[in-house]
Amino acid sequence: MNTRPYAPIVFTLLLTLIVGGCALLVGLQLDQQFGTSSPKNRLTTTSGVEVKTVDYLQDVKPILETRCIVCHGCYDAPCQLDLSAPEGIERGANKNLVYNSGRLLAMEPTRLFVDAHSPAEWREKQFYPVLNERRQTQEANLNGSLMAKMLQLKRQHPLPTVSPLPADFDFSLERAQFCPTLEEFDAFANTHPLWGMPYGLPSLSDREYSTLRTWLEEGAGYAAPPPLGAGPLANISKWETFLNGNSLKEQLMSRYLYEHLFLAHLYFENDPPGLFFRLVRSTTPPGNTIDLITTRRPYDDPNVGRIYYRFEPVRTTILAKTHMPYALNPQRMERYHTLFLVPEYDVHTLPSYDPEASANPFETFERLPVKSRYQFLLDEAEFTIMNFIKGPVCRGQVALNVINEHFWIVFGNPDNPALAQNSRFLEKEQRNLRMPTEQQSNATALKNWLEYSNLEKNYFAGKVEYLRQHLSTPEDISLDLIWDGDGWNANAALTVFRHLDNATVVKGFVGDEPKTLVLLDYALLERIHYLLVAGYDIYGNIGHQLNSRLYMDFLRMEGELGFLTFLPERTRSDEWKFWYRDASSEIENFGEVYNQRVNRQTGIHFTTADHKSELVGMLRQRLKPVLSPTYAVEDINNTHVRQQLERLSRIQGSPVSRLPQNMILSIGSSGSSDSSGSSDQVVTLIHNNGLSNVSHLFFEQERRLPAEDTLTVVRGFLGAYPNALYHVEESKLQDFVSAVGSLRSKEDYQALVSHFGVRRNDPDFWKHSDALRVAYQKASPIEAGLLDYNRLENR
Repeated sequence: MNTRPYAPIVFTLLLTLIVGGCALLVGLQLDQQFGTSSPKNRLTTTSGVEVKTVDYLQDVKPILETRCIVCHGCYDAPCQLDLSAPEGIERGANKNLVYNSGRLLAMEPTRLFVDAHSPAEWREKQFYPVLNERRQTQEANLNGSLMAKMLQLKRQHPLPTVSPLPADFDFSLERAQFCPTLEEFDAFANTHPLWGMPYGLPSLSDREYSTLRTWLEEGAGYAAPPPLGAGPLANISKWETFLNGNSLKEQLMSRYLYEHLFLAHLYFENDPPGLFFRLVRSTTPPGNTIDLITTRRPYDDPNVGRIYYRFEPVRTTILAKTHMPYALNPQRMERYHTLFLVPEYDVHTLPSYDPEASANPFETFERLPVKSRYQFLLDEAEFTIMNFIKGPVCRGQVALNVINEHFWIVFGNPDNPALAQNSRFLEKEQRNLRMPTEQQSNATALKNWLEYSNLEKNYFAGKVEYLRQHLSTPEDISLDLIWDGDGWNANAALTVFRHLDNATVVKGFVGDEPKTLVLLDYALLERIHYLLVAGYDIYGNIGHQLNSRLYMDFLRMEGELGFLTFLPERTRSDEWKFWYRDASSEIENFGEVYNQRVNRQTGIHFTTADHKSELVGMLRQRLKPVLSPTYAVEDINNTHVRQQLERLSRIQGSPVSRLPQNMILSIGSSGSSDSSGSSDQVVTLIHNNGLSNVSHLFFEQERRLPAEDTLTVVRGFLGAYPNALYHVEESKLQDFVSAVGSLRSKEDYQALVSHFGVRRNDPDFWKHSDALRVAYQKASPIEAGLLDYNRLENR
């Protein structure tokens, strides 16, 4: 009998047994030397090590923030090791993946500060310690600490100086994760000696390493955060009083606000900088300790008679990838009062938390005026879209290929009822507006998808008929249908960039005219939120994730067709075919059927053959008073720098296709005596991939059109996950631009990085990183957060 096919299996089994046996032996040796492991809470002084020479807040946290949390923060932290708070370090690591698109059954959530509240509780959820949990002595605290061993491994085996780094380093988003326990560490270190922490980045300085080592040696203790001052407490009291009114009308308003603000980093404008809060549901009223109501979704049944909405301080380091600041002030409270409490309407009973009902905001909040709901979303439309962009759903190429690489967003005018912002119409369409999120976290993919696909098609048919009735003459289709921000609100125009596996939304029309634009109305905004934010569960199974992704296709196309309605009928069809080249006949027919059913000519007068560009020019003019100039390189004062950056932004096609997706370029000032880089001009380069269409779930590479790749250059920081860092002196900027324009091969790009790049193993990497952090904080003190380095390239 031929036994060769079984040899790899036998070898793998033997290797697993050997590694497992070695780990067990190591564990027994540690038990004999330092006692058995028992979860420790380090909030108070750890017994056994009396002298504390290192303070967590003053000494340790700054090092963790600038050297460790840049990779280990939030849901996508490797091995779920979230170092953004001391409680996350206590929690430890976990071998299970949070982002797992092939999961057959939903997993139990593991949200820090939510799903468990002590190291012992986290151990029950399969988290293992990275700190010593045996006898508390200085020797044990080092020998029994996985964190200490990982840091020491990097000291013993620094990064190679060769560039790029060896292929043994895998920095891909979907890379296999190696998450050794303390008992497995020796085998891990023997196999991967170069994988010490920080992984794939330079070692800590002697001072930084000594500080962390001493902290670990002394028991890794930390103190409770200082109590809130009188100012923040007074603000919290006012807002908690406002949000916890007793009338049914007030309670319905507060539920609506909570379900849209639960991811926000709320701040009071008169508070000290950097102080943010979360809005949470509690069983206890204001004035009492918060008793958190823990559910997967913000609209899940709380199983209590009365909910209280409370403010809880954000206890984690602010990360750019999850930071969504939202200001609260007296004007905001008055706005909420005007929108939701002043209008005359009755609330006889509060809506239920039944999964099917609560997942449908058009049913749950039907008593709230539609215009009020829509104006609430428009007031901070960037934040509304940002919940999708920075929320848990928005990670990975498959999740993101539902949107185009670069597009602009405009909104339907809330004062014009012609775009289906009508309560009677929405009430009539309630059933068709149901979404797959009502199936919760364990959903069947294909069967459920067909059901919701048909519901969406029914709704869209109803919407088309509504448009026909209200747009009966060409004059009805005019730019008056588009919200102008009331002449002051910059949220009226937004730009979205997709960086392959993550995305960014900003105010204004940023970059050159994009291939696509979308027009969002109330129903679209609300469905996007409840599909991909409030109703999305990153711990859900493959059916839940797949249904959400597929349903979003319809929402994107509905928004695109809304914009195309302003074009002449023939141009609508031509643009749709161009946007969906090589797409299925069903997708092509979707646009054709819409155009035929609407059967209305635009009232906008065009004078050129390029109708779409002409319409974009009209939009620019209509929204000119509110278009944000924040990212415009045209406003850079230095003429030479501005001209070179404008030249850089005109590069298209093959050279751009060689670049990564998101790049930060620091331009050193000529003659500057500041060697820290803090005075550099910082710009972001964004590579926009050319694609024939975005209507397919997989095989995006087959739809790539490199000849249509473009490069957007913006002033300042844009994006949370840079793929490359460049530094160039002003005198060499022209050479840098020429080198980018001349890219023809992999070798050309490596030469570019060798001259101008700050690679992962650059001796000045951390110095450069620190300068970027300071510059970002200085430029955007409220919006800035730590950048994430997980996706830095290795080329």
